[in-house]
Amino acid sequence: MKTNSLWPGQDSFFVGCNYWASHAGTAMWSDWRPDVVERDLQLLSEQGLEVLRVFPLWPDFQPIATLYGGHGHEMDIRLGERRLPDDEMGRAGLSQEAMGKFREFADIARRQGLQLIVGLVTGWMSGRLFVPPALQGRNVLTDPQAIQWQVRFVNGFVRATKDHPAIVAWDLGNECNAMGPVRSSSEAFVWTSALSGAIKSADPGRPLISGMHGLSPTGNWRMQDQGELTDILTTHPYPYWTPYADYDPITTIRPQLHATAENLYYGQIGGKPCFAEEIGTMGPMVSGEAEAAAFLRGSMLSLWAHGCHGLLWWCAFDQMQLPHAPYDSNACEGELGLVTEQGRAKPTLREMDRLRRVFAGLPTLPPRRTEAVCIVGSSQEHWPVAFGSFMLAKQAGFDLIYRFEDQPLPDAKLYMLPCVSGTRGIPKLRWLELLERVSGGADLYVSVDDGYLLEFERATGLEVRGRGRRSGETVVTMLAGESECAAGGFPVAEASFKLEVRAVRARVLATEKDGNPVFTVANFGQGRIFFLSVPLELELIRRPEACYRPDAFPYWTVYEAFAERALSERAIRVKHPLVGMTEHDRDRSSRLAVLVNHAESETVLDLRLADAWTFEECLYGEVLPGAVPRCTLAPSDGAVVLLRKR
Repeated sequence: MKTNSLWPGQDSFFVGCNYWASHAGTAMWSDWRPDVVERDLQLLSEQGLEVLRVFPLWPDFQPIATLYGGHGHEMDIRLGERRLPDDEMGRAGLSQEAMGKFREFADIARRQGLQLIVGLVTGWMSGRLFVPPALQGRNVLTDPQAIQWQVRFVNGFVRATKDHPAIVAWDLGNECNAMGPVRSSSEAFVWTSALSGAIKSADPGRPLISGMHGLSPTGNWRMQDQGELTDILTTHPYPYWTPYADYDPITTIRPQLHATAENLYYGQIGGKPCFAEEIGTMGPMVSGEAEAAAFLRGSMLSLWAHGCHGLLWWCAFDQMQLPHAPYDSNACEGELGLVTEQGRAKPTLREMDRLRRVFAGLPTLPPRRTEAVCIVGSSQEHWPVAFGSFMLAKQAGFDLIYRFEDQPLPDAKLYMLPCVSGTRGIPKLRWLELLERVSGGADLYVSVDDGYLLEFERATGLEVRGRGRRSGETVVTMLAGESECAAGGFPVAEASFKLEVRAVRARVLATEKDGNPVFTVANFGQGRIFFLSVPLELELIRRPEACYRPDAFPYWTVYEAFAERALSERAIRVKHPLVGMTEHDRDRSSRLAVLVNHAESETVLDLRLADAWTFEECLYGEVLPGAVPRCTLAPSDGAVVLLRKR
């Protein structure tokens, strides 16, 4: 198996799409046309796609109905008017006819060289619920009879098709957490556990994919629970649907880093590999075809650089002429394809194939170097804090990993506690562990929303003189010499409280207009503690345009200031807030660097290197060799360079 593979035979970064037949959409099984499917899959394969996620529509494959007697009493579960056949598929309520169509589909995929991820419980799809007649009106996530028949369905389906070589992974289903409400994380856990056990008992050899979206470290659908019960986690990172991701045009840095940030956030807190299972722009009301291709290019380069395994676009074909729901009732569902109804491959598909071939021709990309651990707390709005931290770190030139507050902490040079919220703050044991690590030489950065910290003065070297609600926006100004890029100030509107502090032994790095210290640093043993009294990460993410206008909103310079020591082992010493950079050790004497330009215009960088490193070769992109190599990055494109120790 190749490095970073999720299943045997997988490329180190796979590309594909979510598939419904071009002629029928969700009606492809009831309007089965193998000739059309063959043409579809041949086209997708010829355009370089490797993986399809496919959907056996639940009521087509388990068309069970309830037989009622007098006074409406339930008598029996049948397949139409017939009793359930007395065989394995019959007892599972499976349609022999539908299962035959699926096997024919899998044979076609095999002929066309395509691998299949099977989304088993396809009950939720494109804004519509599809449920077998016997289960309609029930909450299919909590009703015992509904869970019973789902268990029978997935177990029977997997047993009947697990011998097929085109299938590489099972998926619980399409966004099954949207099929109904659950009252607690325990109910979500029980549903997931029941189906996971049924699938794994039928086929313990293939990986099981979560297929969920909208997970959180807390709440009902938790990434940690999905990581415990499945083998691979997923994101569906559409900027249009994700909170705070749709604030800026898709050709800019926020939406292009969205998928990467969310994959790392899910995977590192959930403890399992994670990939972008559905990604797309939501069609021509969001952007033109050229801009969609740029979004794909910037997102795909970033996902690859961060070891995020692969991506599947939503979806294969435009479907504007279909007369049934959801296509006749949901305008945004018609023009999401990689291919038009006339069979023309859109620029996004061609760009996906081009980058796939580029990646295949490059050396295997080792894991990226990381400098920081970002700790997410239970009292926060987790996603904007996590996303804001990632964005600011990339703009300041370093890389982080995520942990939740109750998870063990890996060793690092830098720890981050962004936007501490509420009186609970952070658990005492974790706080004391962090102080011990700082005392041993690590640095710690803390920003607060309205949060509490134990032994605040001992840790930060600050004394709180007073606390009160703000009446409006404040402006933070870095003091002269504290940041080479922070001329002027930056606005902060998200700070609901003002901490008036007195520097006891802390050094002041930034102040408000009235001179009140906002950003400080204090020695703590062998390390340092940086304290910021405003929720910078929330400010960035909740402010439109702030991410792609770093000169007007230089929030990233705060991160630049506290990450100085952590960046000491980076080979590349130039930073640009719209260029993402990762470094990857090949061995002790060589390193690959990936640069991705998330600007809407060409960016030229002089690649200043640390004294111990020298430029050897440009493997992708445009770099002019010289005493200081000059790298020219096209919009939403990148470069891969090989560096070697002197």
